[in-house]
Amino acid sequence: MAKQLNLLCEGQVITTALHTEMQRSYLEYAMSVIVGRALPDVRDGLKPVHRRILYAMHELGLTPDRPYRKCARVVGDVLGKYHPHGDQAVYDALVRLVQDFSSRYPLLAGHGNFGSVDNDPPAAMRYTETRLASISHEGMLTEIGEETVDFIGNFDNSQQEPTVLPAQLPFLLLNGSSGIAVGMATNIPPHNLGEVIDGLIALIDNPELPDEKLFELIPGPDFPTGGEIVGNAGIREAYTTGRGSIVLRGIAQMEEVTQSRGSKRRTAIVVTELPYQVNKAGWIEKVADLVNQGRLTGIADLRDESDRQGMRVVIELKRDTNPQEVLQNLYHQTALQSNFGAILLGLVDGQPRQLSLRQLLQEFLSFREQTLNRRYSHQLGKAESRLHLLEGLLKALSHLDEVVEILRSAADGTTAKIGLQNRLDMSEVQADAILAMPMRRLTNLEQQNLHKEHDELNEQIQSLRRLLEDRRELLKSLKKDLRSLKRKYSDERRTRIGVISEEEAKGQGDKGTRGQRDKEAEGLKSTFPGGNLGTRNSNLEVPPEDVVLEFTQRGYVRLRSSSRKARADNGTSDNDTIIQSVLTDTAKELLILTSGGKVYPVNVVDIPPTSGRSARGTPLITLLSNSAQQDAQEGVINRFVLPDHPENGEIVLLTKQGRIKRLPLTELTNLTRRGITILKLKDDDELLCTQFTTGGEHLVLASSGGRVLKFEVNDNQLPIMGRAAMGLQGLRVRQQEEMVGCVTSSTKENLLLVTQLGYAKRIPVSTLRAANRGDIGTQTFKFTSKTDLLAGMVRATADAEVVLVTNHQRVVRLKVETIPILSKDGTGENILQLSREEKIMIVTELSSHA
Repeated sequence: MAKQLNLLCEGQVITTALHTEMQRSYLEYAMSVIVGRALPDVRDGLKPVHRRILYAMHELGLTPDRPYRKCARVVGDVLGKYHPHGDQAVYDALVRLVQDFSSRYPLLAGHGNFGSVDNDPPAAMRYTETRLASISHEGMLTEIGEETVDFIGNFDNSQQEPTVLPAQLPFLLLNGSSGIAVGMATNIPPHNLGEVIDGLIALIDNPELPDEKLFELIPGPDFPTGGEIVGNAGIREAYTTGRGSIVLRGIAQMEEVTQSRGSKRRTAIVVTELPYQVNKAGWIEKVADLVNQGRLTGIADLRDESDRQGMRVVIELKRDTNPQEVLQNLYHQTALQSNFGAILLGLVDGQPRQLSLRQLLQEFLSFREQTLNRRYSHQLGKAESRLHLLEGLLKALSHLDEVVEILRSAADGTTAKIGLQNRLDMSEVQADAILAMPMRRLTNLEQQNLHKEHDELNEQIQSLRRLLEDRRELLKSLKKDLRSLKRKYSDERRTRIGVISEEEAKGQGDKGTRGQRDKEAEGLKSTFPGGNLGTRNSNLEVPPEDVVLEFTQRGYVRLRSSSRKARADNGTSDNDTIIQSVLTDTAKELLILTSGGKVYPVNVVDIPPTSGRSARGTPLITLLSNSAQQDAQEGVINRFVLPDHPENGEIVLLTKQGRIKRLPLTELTNLTRRGITILKLKDDDELLCTQFTTGGEHLVLASSGGRVLKFEVNDNQLPIMGRAAMGLQGLRVRQQEEMVGCVTSSTKENLLLVTQLGYAKRIPVSTLRAANRGDIGTQTFKFTSKTDLLAGMVRATADAEVVLVTNHQRVVRLKVETIPILSKDGTGENILQLSREEKIMIVTELSSHA
């Protein structure tokens, strides 16, 4: 029988109070969860599992320019080298880094099924593929080999892993983070990259920047799924204290849709965006349950029409149902309106801290300054070592005969090295470099290369020392890097910030009584001086308000009252120039036409009113659905309101390759948020410009080579076509040439032609020869330089102004009457002094209220 162990002998038992041991063990467990799993680091915004995934993929070489690799391979590397936990936990973390509806700026790119907003599970890791996204590769991992961060041993000390990634952007704010630790939790909302970088640069320039200025630059979170934030009280509280409740709403609008049975039309609420992290399928099921239980009334049908173009949930209403009442009940009883509980909690020096927005930005800037110092110190050390070697090589080349003599007389390599050190006053490293130098370095060309490299290294060392010794130079470099990243990865805001107060939002769970709707109408009147302007999703019986829409060259829209005071305002706070003004009312639709040949409608009532004479306004494409925004990124070429009687008008469409089409305006009525395609395009073609016409006018086309073609708009020259047609050839375009404009005009008017190098002239339309569509046209401009091209052609209306925009984003406004009228053979007059490599790219007539 085996002898029993005596565990109670003296020296083997440590007497400990039970409550003391429980307290110590629980604290160790709690700190392990807080630091090692649940909370992100404030510096790179990552939890350990995410950091290990990115670093493992960096080691595998899965850069954006390399092929995708199976996720199972990545998960295996992460488990085997750095993260000894469950494979499903690692894969779930990887999937979230790929999902564009979970991360505002996904850190990984993926091939395959990675789930959906309906909470569909991703495919197994053996089927999906991934690689690093450009923003994570450039913004997190490019500097990791330059001793910018510390490394520690992994769980078995067989590998080294970074304690933090050298992030160049505050990813904790850009993508947000959520996690539940022991006794604490974090829930940081995502933000817009361009706004956050603007805030960082402002804090670098002025560390004492007032909160009001900072909150103007970063007005609120920007969720990847869009939606609308109701009011800004919750945002302000979260930004100042580190904790606050932000009210989020989905985007809904009223539409007239055809019933599923019969041909009659019904009013429907169409939901195109849901609040962040709301499961679409679960939300639809919840609405259906409430209808079946009788808690939601007035709903006749509910269906999901979402596709790859975007979300679209249609809620058909019964007759004589108040749509606004149903919408308010949806806000109150479902997740169509929900609260995002923001908790800005992160790890600072390994300790959890609740931070304000300013503190988060300052912590990142402090970390970034530290990584830049370490990076530049590393580069300086390498440059000085290389310079030391080069000085030895150059000294040897200048004393070549003596070096040869030392080598000839030396018995072995060690003797030769000692001889070089003693006779030429060289270090051991320099002597080794000379002994290892190949004979080709003795050629004249190689010697010139060594001298050139020596000079370049001296300049580099001086630059690096200046950066390390002068903090102002270091901060300039930091701002330069931030601006470069902003140019590459910034995009427009997706989440709108509404004008309705949070108190009103909380009270909208009432059943939408007539008294409440009247109260809402009064509240809406107060939000817009002098008018009854509605807001998004409102279907109140409020008379239409006459307003002016002002469009700027940077893509913003401003909505103002039609008073004389508003019309006198022609600029914005950042010198963004108004290029078009449209007088309309809040009952109309604004149509947005993209270069891809699609038209999208925006209700004028949905455009936020602009307060203040110098306010920037709202980015126009953010008023569209997510799928429409992706299409509009290619370029918005026109925006207009249909005339009151569209059946009497037509629109002419011209592409860059010279194809032209005439389309009745009735094709542009009764559009849905998904938009329609009005022109079929070739792969390498795009829509250039449009013109309204009623027939019988002359249409003038212009190419970049200065050729102009004039012909009459009629059924013979330009027949009316349908939306699916590609169009006909309007003007024959030569190689290296493209169209620059089209104008409908009478023979009594003038045209303004402007070249890229700043030459311009007006020519009478009557002097142009009438031709047929498809002809080669008439040369109307004699260029002073072979590199000059026609930049644009517009109608030269009396007392009008023209806006010129250069490739350096300089904007100039000129009176048309100041430009002379010349013949078609003239070279024009130089109207604008351009800097080197600056060219005029856009020529636009500043249209007034039309």
